[in-house]
Amino acid sequence: MNPTDQKWPRLAAAVRRAEDPRDLAAPYGFATRVAALALAQERAVASLFERFSWRALGVAGLLAVVSLAGNYSTLVSAFQNESVSVDDPVSEIVDIAS
Repeated sequence: MNPTDQKWPRLAAAVRRAEDPRDLAAPYGFATRVAALALAQERAVASLFERFSWRALGVAGLLAVVSLAGNYSTLVSAFQNESVSVDDPVSEIVDIAS
């Protein structure tokens, strides 16, 4: 009985030596036929789920824009405030320990 250590290298070497006789090239005009078939088909009617998901995406985007517009002054003031150490937990712990 052969040890399992020799079986795998022999099998891998045999696979490396094997040749593939198949022709891997696409037949003449294949890409043209595929493109013609894809462009010739009419777009199927969108499913109900797809229509609702696009509408939900639009509503979510609109809510994001409205939320940004409603909080614009708060966002601008937050970025203009240069107080970085107030929200830094490490500096707060150091201040407590001192």
